[in-house]
Amino acid sequence: MTTTTLAVLVPLLPFLGALAGLLLGRTAPGFARPLAVLPTLASLALAATVAARQGGGPPVDAATELTPTGSVPIELALHIDGFAALTAVVVATVATCVQIYSTGYLRDDARYPSYAALVSLFTSAMLLVVYTGDLMVLLVGWEVMGICSYFLVGHYWETPEARAASLKAFLVTKLGDVPFLIGLFALAADAGSFRITRILGAVAHGGIDHPTLIALLLLAGVAGKSAQFPLHTWLPDAMAGPTPVSALIHAATMVAAGVYFVARLLPLFEASQAAMTVLAVMAAVTMTGSALAALAQDDIKRVLAYSTIGQLGYMTGALAVADRGAAVFHLLSHGAFKALLFLAAGVIIHAAGTNSLAAMSRMSHLRDRVPDAYWTMTVALLALAAIPPFSGFFSKEAVLGVAEHVVTGHTEHAPAAAGWIVLLAGLLTALLTAAYATRLWLLAFRGSGTEAPDHGRQPLTMTTVLWVLAVPSLALGGFAFRVLPDWFDGHDLTPTLTTSVLGTGVALVGGIVTYATWRHTTAHAARVPLGAVAAHPEGDAGQVEAEAIASHEPAYGDVAYAADPSDPGRLLLGRLHRHAAVGFHLDAVYSALFVRPVRAGASLVRFLDREVVDTYVRGAGTLPRWLGAAVRRAQTGNMQTYVSALLAGTVVLAVAAVLVATGA
Repeated sequence: MTTTTLAVLVPLLPFLGALAGLLLGRTAPGFARPLAVLPTLASLALAATVAARQGGGPPVDAATELTPTGSVPIELALHIDGFAALTAVVVATVATCVQIYSTGYLRDDARYPSYAALVSLFTSAMLLVVYTGDLMVLLVGWEVMGICSYFLVGHYWETPEARAASLKAFLVTKLGDVPFLIGLFALAADAGSFRITRILGAVAHGGIDHPTLIALLLLAGVAGKSAQFPLHTWLPDAMAGPTPVSALIHAATMVAAGVYFVARLLPLFEASQAAMTVLAVMAAVTMTGSALAALAQDDIKRVLAYSTIGQLGYMTGALAVADRGAAVFHLLSHGAFKALLFLAAGVIIHAAGTNSLAAMSRMSHLRDRVPDAYWTMTVALLALAAIPPFSGFFSKEAVLGVAEHVVTGHTEHAPAAAGWIVLLAGLLTALLTAAYATRLWLLAFRGSGTEAPDHGRQPLTMTTVLWVLAVPSLALGGFAFRVLPDWFDGHDLTPTLTTSVLGTGVALVGGIVTYATWRHTTAHAARVPLGAVAAHPEGDAGQVEAEAIASHEPAYGDVAYAADPSDPGRLLLGRLHRHAAVGFHLDAVYSALFVRPVRAGASLVRFLDREVVDTYVRGAGTLPRWLGAAVRRAQTGNMQTYVSALLAGTVVLAVAAVLVATGA
């Protein structure tokens, strides 16, 4: 087969698997697992073949017109360069691991067939975004991911938390998608095409009339989809969905789509210094704010959710200093260790059996009970904290290195202010990342919370996936920074001495200070009774999680339970802890600025509709009814009355005629 044919099959196979799963899920549930795993696994094999053939060489381009539009054409186009080829491999790898993991995690879930089909459709949509060369086709995949996230986050729809989280994810991302769509149309109008190659050609020749406006409109959609400030608030609440869904969204789909989109069209953003500065500020606020919030969370999945927001901030920071190679490098390494973190968290949730999902303050003796999760999560946390030689070190240092190049004037593709913003925020975030990673490890595996009953060994499909993902988390960065420049733009990704020393130094400081704080609080603080932990019968981890959400002890977003005085995050953050635990009250701000005014406006409209408009409508019916009643009274059926009225009327008319004639 040609490379083009193989590339078409990569997103097509998961789509066909999703379609078959939705059609056969109820009538033949035994086919649900093969239809979930095999098409995705085949798609991974084909994506790897496409990447091997592309080999970092010239892009593979192919296109056919979808339908005549009379103006700007819409085409089914492929554009596969090194970025696309490697990103597709990561997407397919994580999706395959999630599908295999889910066969054990949701083994007793009655809605597994529809869940697996939606995961396949989610994967297909992301692969379409990665491979397509036309922005309108990209928009299709972009929106399909949005609706898939709505259904998957709301998988446990019986619980109000899951319903609210799915609706919030859908609405917040749509809030960014409206200006995003306007920006796409404006961009196509200036370039005369939706084809990415032609748009980049128009940018190179100065054919875009309003680059700043278009770039800012597109950034709104990117902020929503990739959970960047100020549209990031949906992602922590989305943890109400099954843990494998969280792994898929955070590591390979949805949130990665925005970063990948900016990397695709980076020359457009480079054409506007203002847009690059806005992107840098957005990245800096996202990085530091999310890292502080992660340090205050008690639920392990919310810690990882805020961690994802911060790591995406690193990627957008690299794009803000005009280096998509560093951004996509971190996207690839982050995909491996973040998927591992979430899937290991799923194992912990089952083992801990807590009523509050995975409240770290209630965990106890998990190191010996889940050794696979312990060792693999340790590897992933070291990669997250950017400790050498783990993969996160090389990719994060690539971001800090390119920011340093902008600061020192080695490149003029980005404003110096953007370089300073990204570099300083990146170093501060490295300190905080190591702190909350260390805190998570200590509380999850060395905590002394209430002992929960042992549910036995996890299914082999779950633990095997952890070790598979541990390999790239450990070894990807060591050779990738030497190989990837040939696949990308040729920019050097080798860590620089200055940023390596600074980045690793602040990470070590963050980890050591957190450990010392934990030792201090553990030794001197009195333990707070944490209450009894309800036992769950041995079963699938998805059922444990569903019951945990339904228990409301506590609900998502409720941080009142995070009162364990041995938590080092409380001492490190001090008075800031209360604000960081609720995301710095951004949801409350949005409620005051948008939700309450909209509700007040809706109440006013309802009042006007009921009391004003309906009054006029009722009045319009009442007046004819009164007139009809008056006329009905005159219809007596008495002929003498009718003749008398006729004569009286004749007399009145005669008198009126005489008066008129006399006056004339």
